[in-house]
Amino acid sequence: MTVHPRGVNHLAIATRDIKTQIDFFTDVLGCELKALYWMHGAEGAWHAFLELNPHSYIAFVQHPDNPDTLTWGLTHSGTPTGPVAAGAMQHVAFDLESVEDLLALRDRIRSRGVMVIGPVDHGFCQSLYFGGPEGLALELTTGEAIDDQAWIDPEVVALAGITPHELARYRDPAPYRRPGTPVAQPALDRGKPHLNFPDEIYEILATASDEQVRAMLSDTTPPVTPHD
Repeated sequence: MTVHPRGVNHLAIATRDIKTQIDFFTDVLGCELKALYWMHGAEGAWHAFLELNPHSYIAFVQHPDNPDTLTWGLTHSGTPTGPVAAGAMQHVAFDLESVEDLLALRDRIRSRGVMVIGPVDHGFCQSLYFGGPEGLALELTTGEAIDDQAWIDPEVVALAGITPHELARYRDPAPYRRPGTPVAQPALDRGKPHLNFPDEIYEILATASDEQVRAMLSDTTPPVTPHD
């Protein structure tokens, strides 16, 4: 099996009201607040982490320049099936272990005065849908591993412009063996996916070694020293 990401460590969502988001996710969904600190490398921004499990978090970023903009169908989908700008989050789904857990959390959410739709049976999963602060579209789900033989629709494959050869590659991505020496940083090609840094920042990142970038950007000191 080739190396690939094993899950989502954290999903960072922009906010203009980090306290309201923390209150919602702790009270309504029962997630513990694990971190709240000045965001590294972002002047004036705060970063919060709420635990889903010890290796997975929902995170919020309150930046002083976050715009006060909510446009349904553009910045926010508003529903689990609504349109939204490409690259934006359409909705986020959180995993639960069982239908019993799903129903228990449904009742917790409703007890806080928040409407919940479901459970809805999607075949490979059962899902609940509800809204969160600042227009979030949220889902809770439980289910089994998805059977690609049953859930890859040939009609949609064709409409997406995927050839049989490409489909075979998507189902079984090529393995990769790390070479003996690290792969050099490629030159910036704006035809490839890239972060929205200015060219002068990319010039620094392209010419610095990985060790130099690590030294420049790392910050490992917690804001509070825990008691023994």
